[in-house]
Amino acid sequence: MNTIYALASAQGKAGVSVIRISGPDAHASARVLCGNLPEPRYSAMRSLRNAAGDLLDHALVLCFKSPNSFTGEDVVEFHVHGSVSVVRAVLEELSKQEDTRLAEPGEFTRRALENEKLDLAQVEGLADLIDAETEAQRKQAVRVLSGALGARVDGWRSKLIRAAALLEATIDFADEDVPVDVSPEVCALLEDVTADLENEISGSFVAERIRTGFEVALVGAPNAGKSTLLNRLAGREAAITSEIAGTTRDVIEVRMDLQGLPVTFLDTAGLRDAEDEIENIGVSRALERARGADLRVFLAEPGESLMLPPQEKDIVLHPKADISNVSGSVGISGKTGAGVQELITRIQATLQDKTALAGLATHERHRVAMERAFESLQAAQAIVGDGPELYDIAAEELRTSIRALEALVGRIDVESLLDEIFSSFCLGK
Repeated sequence: MNTIYALASAQGKAGVSVIRISGPDAHASARVLCGNLPEPRYSAMRSLRNAAGDLLDHALVLCFKSPNSFTGEDVVEFHVHGSVSVVRAVLEELSKQEDTRLAEPGEFTRRALENEKLDLAQVEGLADLIDAETEAQRKQAVRVLSGALGARVDGWRSKLIRAAALLEATIDFADEDVPVDVSPEVCALLEDVTADLENEISGSFVAERIRTGFEVALVGAPNAGKSTLLNRLAGREAAITSEIAGTTRDVIEVRMDLQGLPVTFLDTAGLRDAEDEIENIGVSRALERARGADLRVFLAEPGESLMLPPQEKDIVLHPKADISNVSGSVGISGKTGAGVQELITRIQATLQDKTALAGLATHERHRVAMERAFESLQAAQAIVGDGPELYDIAAEELRTSIRALEALVGRIDVESLLDEIFSSFCLGK
C-alpha cells in the first residue's frame, strides 16, 4: 500500500495543526524532513526542512510503530504551528517524495478498518463522534466507538455458533457419543439471543433519534402563537409573526441543545380547513410532520376541537396566557415568556425518559442487519421444534443469522457500503 499523508486537523489558521503520515514508508518519509525520529510512541521537537535545507517550521514529532497506531501501520505525526503557509509548505515537500500521496477522505480510518483496529460499527461511531453537537450524542458515539456494539455482536455470534455446532453434531455423528437430544440447550441459546436482539432492535429507534435529533412539533390553530413561541424558544426571530392568521405556510425548523439532547422544534402551519390551495398544502405538511414528531406541543383553548388528537406524553397548553387566563388550564405566552421555562423542563423530562430505552445500535443499517438475524432465528426456533429430521435446515438458518451479524460489524459482505460510509469523513481522518 502507498504511504499517505494529509492534514489531520481542521483546515485554516489555528494554534497547532497536525499532519499525519501513514504507511510502509512513513518513517523514511518523515526522516527526509526532520532527520532522526524519536522512539516509537514518544515525542520530540524537530526542525522541518525542505530539500534545499531551508527551515519550514519547528514541530513536535510523534512516531508510532506498526501495529501500535490508529491505522495499524507505521505512523508519524507533525504538530506544526497552525499557519496556512506552514501547512502548505510541509504538504508540498511530502508530495515530492516517491510512493507517497495525499490521502483520500476517510482513508486513515479505512486502513484502521482493514487492519482490524476498528470494526465497521466503530468506524460509524467515530463519524458520529466527529459530528456530535450535544452531550448525549457524544456519550452515545463514544460508547459505539469503544466497541460496545461489536462486543455484543460477538456474544450473540458465539452462542449461535455453539447452537449450530450442536445441531450439526447430531446430523453428522448420529452414531457417535453425542447428546441424543440437543434441543433444550439449542433452544435456550436461541431464546437468549432472540430476546437480546428484540430489545436492541427496539432501542435502535431511540438511539438513532439521539444521533439525528429529536423532533418536537408546535401544533395548533392559526394565530395560536406558535411562531411567537418558537422565536422565544430560539432566542431570535426565526419565524415571521403577525396578527394575520395563516402567516406560517411551510414547516420552520430550529435546532437546539436541551440539556445535552439534540432537539429540532417544528413551527407548523395552523390547522384548519382552508380554501386557499397553498395554505392547504401547508396544513398537509404540518399534519405529516406533527404525526412523525417524537413529541407534540398543542396550543389549544380548553374544549377546542383539534384536527390531530394528542397522544400520550404530548403536551397541551392554553395559548396567549398574557392576554387570557383560563382557570384549570396550564397556559403559556411566547410574547412574555410566561410558562416557557416550565415547558422546556417538561420536554426535557419526556425526552430523557425516551433516551433511557436507547440501545447500542445507532444506524438504520444496524437495525436492518439485526432484523434479518432475528427473522432467521425465529425460523430456526420453529424448525428445531419439529424434530431432528430438520436440524440441517435449522443449522442453515443459524448460519444465515450469523452472517447478518457479521455484516453488521463489517466482517463480510460490506464492500458496497464502504465508499458511502467513508465519503462522509473529512480529509485527514
